[in-house]
Amino acid sequence: MIAYIYRSNKKEGAYLYLARGKTMEDVPQELRVLIEPCVQVMQLNLAKRDKLASEDINLVKENLNEQGYHLQMPPKVVNDVLSYGD
Repeated sequence: MIAYIYRSNKKEGAYLYLARGKTMEDVPQELRVLIEPCVQVMQLNLAKRDKLASEDINLVKENLNEQGYHLQMPPKVVNDVLSYGD
């Protein structure tokens, strides 16, 4: 399974995986508005991988098979000061 990975120039840390044969036009307009413009940064053969650095590979594969894309958002920011004011 080949995936094309695009980095969002609008939303830092956001990446869009597209299944082979899919284009940005196959992604819902509401989502494209949030992340475009995007730049293709790599191509991966997911069939030859057991894991990905930041995402659950099984979820990525499932989303690619079912909807043709997978959105990887930046990790949630943890509050630097958990006990501010304590």
